[in-house]
Amino acid sequence: MRRLSEVAQGRDNNFTLIRLAAAVAVLVSHAVPLTQGRGVPEPLERWTGHSLGTLAVYVFFVASGFFVAGSLERRGVGGFVLARARRILPGLAVSLLLVTFVLGPLVTSLTLQAYLAAPGTAAFLVRGLLPLHPLYTLPGVFPDNPYPKVAGSIWTLAYEIVCYAALALAALVPRGRGWAARAMLAAYALAWLAAAAAGPALPEKLARLQDLSLPFVLGVLAWHLRARIVLSGPLALGLAGLAVAAAGGPAGFPALILALGYATLWAGYAPCAAGRALNRLGDYSYGVYIYAFPVQGLVVWWLGPHDPALNVALALPATLVFAVLSWHLVERPALQARRSPAGDAPRTLRGP
Repeated sequence: MRRLSEVAQGRDNNFTLIRLAAAVAVLVSHAVPLTQGRGVPEPLERWTGHSLGTLAVYVFFVASGFFVAGSLERRGVGGFVLARARRILPGLAVSLLLVTFVLGPLVTSLTLQAYLAAPGTAAFLVRGLLPLHPLYTLPGVFPDNPYPKVAGSIWTLAYEIVCYAALALAALVPRGRGWAARAMLAAYALAWLAAAAAGPALPEKLARLQDLSLPFVLGVLAWHLRARIVLSGPLALGLAGLAVAAAGGPAGFPALILALGYATLWAGYAPCAAGRALNRLGDYSYGVYIYAFPVQGLVVWWLGPHDPALNVALALPATLVFAVLSWHLVERPALQARRSPAGDAPRTLRGP
């Protein structure tokens, strides 16, 4: 059996494919509320308590924690921050500009002058570029859609940025002080358990941070413990069985994240010709992430009430076109504009 440290080198992996599959899963999941309204559960959520999109986001955060921990180790804090900014902001900025000044004027119920003058138009753009507190709607855009948000998927960026910031702060502790790292990990575990004990009393944003931070921290730990982690298909199945057995109990969520995280890493380095081939084409997952929601909303605005499957069938091809263009015209040029001295391009999560 291989250890994770033996394979976690270079770009010979399936994570481009995994991220793309996760981004498409989020698109499929969003088709239900976008066509039927907020609060309508999708089939998987009714059966398991977790939507397909939610599980895909956890996969994103596990992969993110794993790869950004390596990026931070190679680049240092300053280089890490610049790399994260180059990966997130250029593609996000272009998508927000297109949504604000192309899609918005085409579909808004307001006059063009009123739309451009409305405070919400500028606020959507500015707050989206500072994604810790984004605005999800535009004046007069999709008001009659069952779910009238225009850019609903970017909410995860705020939590990812918080995780990045916490990791960068932890990296400021001088090397060689293992006790400090263990103390920080113990503090996180205690805080997570306290949040879990609070249950419904926990504010929504803290509850989301609690959920999303766990797969991210698991990914970070996997990077630092990679020499001790064995990749095994039977072990992945065993952890999945443990998660099923623990479902509904107090250990259910940690067991789910452990199983999902391990399976993500195992699949990321399993032999897969399609995964390796996609690495040569480009990483389109972030483009799918930032363009899927407005494209799906546009389909709903255009057709009116329709089935989620039809929404996926019409929105996915158009979203993939935008994602491919975003990668080749915006994202990859931004990443290549200034590489690290070692010539490493960031290989991290491109968002949920």
